[in-house]
Amino acid sequence: MTTHSNFIENSDYDIKRIPYSLEAEMSVLGAILISPDVYEEIAEMLSADDFYLPNHRDIYDSIINLYLKSRSIDLVTLLDNLVSKSPHPDDSARNTAKEYFMRLSDNVPVVGNIKEYAGIVKEKSLRRKLIGISNDIVKMAYEDPSGSDIIIDRAEQLIFALNQGAIKQDFVHVKHIMAGVFAGIHSMESDRDAAKGIASGFSGIDRTLVGMSSGDLIVIGARPGVGKTAFALNVAMNAAAKKKTIAIFELEMTKEEIVTRFLTSESFVDNYKLRTGMLTAADWSKLTEAGSRISECAIYIDDTPSMTVTGMKAKLRQLKKLDLVIIDHLQLMQTDRGNGNRVQEISDISKNLKILAKELGVPVITCAQLSRGPESRDNKRPMLSDLRESGSIEQDADVVMFLYRDDYYKESVEKHNRAEIIFSKNRHGSLGTVEVGFEKKFGRFYDIDEVHKET
Repeated sequence: MTTHSNFIENSDYDIKRIPYSLEAEMSVLGAILISPDVYEEIAEMLSADDFYLPNHRDIYDSIINLYLKSRSIDLVTLLDNLVSKSPHPDDSARNTAKEYFMRLSDNVPVVGNIKEYAGIVKEKSLRRKLIGISNDIVKMAYEDPSGSDIIIDRAEQLIFALNQGAIKQDFVHVKHIMAGVFAGIHSMESDRDAAKGIASGFSGIDRTLVGMSSGDLIVIGARPGVGKTAFALNVAMNAAAKKKTIAIFELEMTKEEIVTRFLTSESFVDNYKLRTGMLTAADWSKLTEAGSRISECAIYIDDTPSMTVTGMKAKLRQLKKLDLVIIDHLQLMQTDRGNGNRVQEISDISKNLKILAKELGVPVITCAQLSRGPESRDNKRPMLSDLRESGSIEQDADVVMFLYRDDYYKESVEKHNRAEIIFSKNRHGSLGTVEVGFEKKFGRFYDIDEVHKET
């Protein structure tokens, strides 16, 4: 433990030039000393590295140690934990630390404002990291032999990762991660819905997935015409109705066609009527009401054909808020550098989509075409090997679900207007099949037990 004066007057720290707030750092630590329970409010916000002064980092590190051991956090336990780590613990070091702890406690404006103080500490930390990243970008521009487009993409990745809180300095010790995880578990214990990820709006699917988790790559596979686009759009609308922000990349249809599908599904007006203009006054009333409701949703659509993952990433970074990405469909995407081997290209795309999901911290759903494999079998339910030009899709995906309908292959079947959602891969839970209802004329999937009728 260094002397009291070193906390404030160490010449190594030029507080006029380096972003840093002495008052905010002291207030965070002092608030925890006064009321230890408030630590859980900021555990996920701050790590020890966010503090600028080394001694403040040491104090916060000791707080984490005590929290993880379920020990009380107070002046005595903190002193014992902190001084015991000193290479030369003695009474002088203990007295100096005790004096500084008292000062921390005496200079907290309002304990209840700890989140505000922590926000200032985090802001200054991000600015320091931004300075470091900017220096790295300048160095790349001078010395990196790669093309400017590659350098720009790397620079964007660094800035975006910093904005998402993904940039850490060197390795992060597991205990710093653990503290945030425990705080998150406590939070989810009191708010069960927070643990469920983004809901698809289908009860059976949500039970199987426990919601769509951040960073997941979810593949929806089906033969053409079975309804994978309709299903993905239904999921999008269900999530948007819960105030989530959705980005849709439509590589096959136009944005107008997508909006028309939304209208059909939400208004229960037959798609054929929309395409032929054979609409009644009642139909117009339904469409107007649905259009108003859809317009209030945070759904963004891009219908640029032959999009690359790099292009998608650049566009997604422009959105200030993002909860879910939907891509229709994977096989229509392109790579930045085509090599003529489509299987390898699809492998690169699926790998980069998984990286994209992780970087953005949101689930990414991509539709995928299937080969003709099911047509050659008596049991036409899809399987993983049916993924067209599959490459490493099944390896990269966290979830692979297939859509199957009996009435797709034959009209007279027992389960008419029924669809099976077949989970063939699920990293977070069980495999199996969930049955849902499907009305083709509306392009709408729904829970079978839902009270469902045209209005």
